[in-house]
Amino acid sequence: MRNSLGDKARLQHIYDAILEIELYVQKSSYEVFQSNTMMQFACIKQLEIIGEAANHLT
Repeated sequence: MRNSLGDKARLQHIYDAILEIELYVQKSSYEVFQSNTMMQFACIKQLEIIGEAANHLT
């Protein structure tokens, strides 16, 4: 079941998650990021998606 999606789909998930993180932080300073827990949580969630997808690559 591990390869049911395939590497191409998992790499697409990684790429999409990176784009989401860039979108979240593109117009924010570090200070804004540091004080915005919602933005932090959203970025952490995308990093989790990246980690899970990377963990299942062949």
